[in-house]
Amino acid sequence: MVDAYNFLASWQLFPEKGTYEFGSRPKSGIFRIELEGTGKQLAISMNWVSIEDQAFSSNYIVTPDSKETDFDNHELGDTIRAEFIDSLSFKTAFFKNQKPSLEVLHEITPKGYLKVTQHNYNERGEKFVNEEIYHKQLSVLPYSTSVSGAVIKPSEAGVIRHQALSAMEEQTNMQLTQIRQQIELLAIQAKEIQKRKELSMIIYDAQISFAPVIGQTYFLYEKAEDSHLVSMISPNEWGRSKSPYKNFIAAVRLLADHTWKEV
Repeated sequence: MVDAYNFLASWQLFPEKGTYEFGSRPKSGIFRIELEGTGKQLAISMNWVSIEDQAFSSNYIVTPDSKETDFDNHELGDTIRAEFIDSLSFKTAFFKNQKPSLEVLHEITPKGYLKVTQHNYNERGEKFVNEEIYHKQLSVLPYSTSVSGAVIKPSEAGVIRHQALSAMEEQTNMQLTQIRQQIELLAIQAKEIQKRKELSMIIYDAQISFAPVIGQTYFLYEKAEDSHLVSMISPNEWGRSKSPYKNFIAAVRLLADHTWKEV
């Protein structure tokens, strides 16, 4: 299932980044999306720890073929329909008595997070919206992942370990992102220096009949015999008498480190 590739992972909840109109904000949570069976279905499981350190879980299997089918967890809905909108978003809808009871939109954000938007409907058809943000993480949950599993309280050590792992991954991911950005910046700077070096080699091998001044702009031409010349006259200043040189290469400026930069 090609469209599912970006979603297949274990995702760690950012509790502080979410908005909750329905229910209370959890302390932590895990959202898992995996291929099921022959790879034509998705197994989705959710686990949360409440502010009171109670653990809750839910799981179900969907076939993202845009067809409405019977659903065995009647607490969520009588029927279910799932479909991929594109490779970065898919939608699941639950229905009770032929009316929508829950719609869940899963989206991969530009930062690589998983954004889960839940539209909950009450018996009067009123809609409540919950929005959750997750980041990828590998973790082992100390509590049940079954819908029918008993609600238990994780130990204090387990909660501390869970929070420490979450904080560690967030910090290391942030540091790795900063390093990647620094590497990209250094690559750009190295490319610019190499470009200035190559241009400077051409200019210092060219004919210059004056002493160039740092910060001033001059004009590089190619002469007929494939040599070069630096002039104080721009292509527009030749007037009706065309430039006596073969080609105009670039406007250049002498920098303080005595390299030349194209302007």
